[in-house]
Amino acid sequence: MSVRIVALGNEKAGFEDSLQQPDLITTYFGRHAVIRHIEERRLLSFPTNITFPAFAEYHAYVFGRVQVLIHDCPNWDLFDNDWYRSRNVVGLADIIVLKYSVNDKTSFQEVKDNYVPMIKRILNQWTVPVIVTAVGTRQNEEGPPCSCPLCTSDKGSCVPFYEGIELSKEIGAAYLELHSLNDFYVGKYFGGVLEYFIIQCLKQKSSQKKKRSSRPHIIPPPTLREPVKLPCLKIEESRYHCDLLNLYYSSLCTDVVFSSKDGQEVSRAHRVVLCNASHVFMSLFGVEIASDPSELPKKIAHTLFTIDQRDTALNSSQALLHNIQPVRVIILDSLLCACYSEVLKFIYTGSNCWDELKSVLWKKLENLEQVKNVMEILKLFFKCNAKTFCPSNFSNQGAKSKEQSQSYCCSLSLFFQNPGLADVIFIVQGTSMYAHRAVLVARCEVMAAMFSGCYAETKACQVPIQGVSKETFLSFLEYLYTDACCTASIPQAMALLICAEMYQIHRLQQICESHIATQLQTMPSRELVSTNLSIVNLYNKAKFHNATRLSTWLLHFIASNYLIFSQKLEFQELSEEEQAFVENHRWPSSSYLQELTEYRHHIHSGRSRCILM
Repeated sequence: MSVRIVALGNEKAGFEDSLQQPDLITTYFGRHAVIRHIEERRLLSFPTNITFPAFAEYHAYVFGRVQVLIHDCPNWDLFDNDWYRSRNVVGLADIIVLKYSVNDKTSFQEVKDNYVPMIKRILNQWTVPVIVTAVGTRQNEEGPPCSCPLCTSDKGSCVPFYEGIELSKEIGAAYLELHSLNDFYVGKYFGGVLEYFIIQCLKQKSSQKKKRSSRPHIIPPPTLREPVKLPCLKIEESRYHCDLLNLYYSSLCTDVVFSSKDGQEVSRAHRVVLCNASHVFMSLFGVEIASDPSELPKKIAHTLFTIDQRDTALNSSQALLHNIQPVRVIILDSLLCACYSEVLKFIYTGSNCWDELKSVLWKKLENLEQVKNVMEILKLFFKCNAKTFCPSNFSNQGAKSKEQSQSYCCSLSLFFQNPGLADVIFIVQGTSMYAHRAVLVARCEVMAAMFSGCYAETKACQVPIQGVSKETFLSFLEYLYTDACCTASIPQAMALLICAEMYQIHRLQQICESHIATQLQTMPSRELVSTNLSIVNLYNKAKFHNATRLSTWLLHFIASNYLIFSQKLEFQELSEEEQAFVENHRWPSSSYLQELTEYRHHIHSGRSRCILM
């Protein structure tokens, strides 16, 4: 059994020829009668083969065979240079000795400012006895006080008695004053206190050793590792406005042709997109405006456009349903006509790229006044702040205009399930659902082929849909129009996923996969046990409909909740290969359960017999 003592501070400061003066540690262990052996090394060695050059090490034997290891650091700079390892030395101490010279206030301040805060942090974690030792006799302390200037200046460098007492109280330490390093002060005064703490430390270690030896050997409980993280189901970025812009470039399903006053065709477009963007176009094409009963949109429409008189009879929903030729619209404003294709691109991209439009108009017109006029016209089209259309300082208003125009980037939700301008009706389980070919062609490649190829649906007004419920198909149409969908339950999400796979809408598949995974992850264990929802059935459907990400995720989910699903009959529906995958990735693992069984058996067997017998 050994005791580790750490001595900090310099008690020789203030003496002449301080290097030749004996220090407290070597004086005590060198002169005391019970010491059997002493050995000094300048490097401290630990079992971990780490050296601490900041400390001097002394090995001594007291009370027979009790080994004492003393680590002495007289200089704070040496301690601080190797802070981490020096801190570890202090942390291993059984007894701490702080020492300073009463005639050198610098050594006292070093102890007070540097060592004491560190020891306070140690004492907050565990109890270590501390001895504060003040060494030396204060000048002019024995005789009558002298008032000469030399002695008066010397008094300022001495450490008063009360400062040492306050320092000791601060850390709960024993305070000693050693007027000299002789046998009395060191051997009996300091030695008596130090030996008392050594004996107390030995008693404490002996009692702890007895407690450890009296305890029966206990096997530590097995460690349960965290379950493997489930695969992440990411959703690709939206291509909503890219789809609409591609629709504009393709000119498929166009139902309106814009031309100049002289009859030259300027561009083709789709009424549903134009009317969704502005009330002016709604007034132009005769679509009712429930949210804006004023006459202003109608006046603007008649000021800027006029419909060819030959096509006035075609401007109706019935005409659209019978696939009659597009209506021709004449642009009355020549300036707007000159850059109308750029304005249409702006509308199809979602009405949120004002700076790009300004730059395009500037390159097209190359006239500031003309750009101003076009922007004023657009100001009439869209109910926006006038600052958004300010043509000056094009390059410095990018961030601001993007923030202002973000709210005008709207989906085609206004015409979802709206018979206005509808040119196709889907019949699903006896229910009529109105739609617009332009939206369907832009958003779904399968429907683009269906309405543009040599199929019966190409010219049909009504298209029957088989194998899909009306709720599922309505959610499918909602996604095409709004780029979002809301499914209330996991079965509905799976049905929508199957519909999305049928029409090859990959992003909608990913949204449904993410919804199913999120819903399952939020289910508590009790609900997973009692639910009638078959996870294996979901897995088989996902696998059959090429939802590879979801099927992989569901296998991992079954493995992560192995104790729940392995008790259900549906678990047997998995193939041998799938069951082997679940067994390899199960949580908790079979090895952990085996270790847990052995641990419980050990605990119960220990309790079943008397410890004393």
